[in-house]
Amino acid sequence: MGAHGWSATRLGFMVCGYLALFCAEIVEAGCGERERENCCTGRNNECFEYSERKTVCYCDTYCQKTRDCCEDYQRVCQISAIDCVVGSWGPWSSCSAPCGVGSKERSRQVSVPPRNGGTPCLDLKQRRGCFGNNVICSTAKEVAKILPDSFKRNFKDPWRRPHMLMKEEKASYCVYLRLKQASAACKLKLWSAQLVRERLICAECQGDAMSKSDRCGGEGLEDTRTFWTAASVPGCHGSWVRESSSESCRCPPYSLLFV
Repeated sequence: MGAHGWSATRLGFMVCGYLALFCAEIVEAGCGERERENCCTGRNNECFEYSERKTVCYCDTYCQKTRDCCEDYQRVCQISAIDCVVGSWGPWSSCSAPCGVGSKERSRQVSVPPRNGGTPCLDLKQRRGCFGNNVICSTAKEVAKILPDSFKRNFKDPWRRPHMLMKEEKASYCVYLRLKQASAACKLKLWSAQLVRERLICAECQGDAMSKSDRCGGEGLEDTRTFWTAASVPGCHGSWVRESSSESCRCPPYSLLFV
């Protein structure tokens, strides 16, 4: 074999060697080789793999917009894609505000979650405004008038004639209220100065202050702020929330009285 022939043969071996080395570095890559789920929904920057050229490519739905999908994206993700399926809407909740402006909401559940780049789920919750008009709303608008309990003990009318019929005495009851607000004018008198925020007070409803329904106006509502005003202290007013009540009882000394 001549020198020219030997050189050509040697060059051929070298080329094949380089090609073999190059081919050995090429590994299967793409969405089908991901260890976790092959494809992802939406935009997910962690849903990537390396292409055969060792460049980053993506396997999320968003890659179709940015055009940086892996080469096997269409084969792996589109064929096996499962779209999200949701159930029907549930009923609307009650209004968050029993009286006035509030909101209500409803929800639905996912029946089939999306897989492999399928269409993502639409909204699972809806909210809209509402106006609460509960039967208690008229009571919530009442403003209680209060006095210290020094006005209530064993009061007798000096002008009552002996032949006048006595009113039927109604059993009193107690209401325990948590003060939420008191105006600055309440500090002008000793008894009203005790009306401070977050203090639990007892207010007694006696028969003389009761309406035809045998209740005192403005006695408060549970979980709803209502308002009061001090009858003998101009400008003294505030709000409270009713915590509990007790029938046929009397409040302890230095408490309040509905008038």
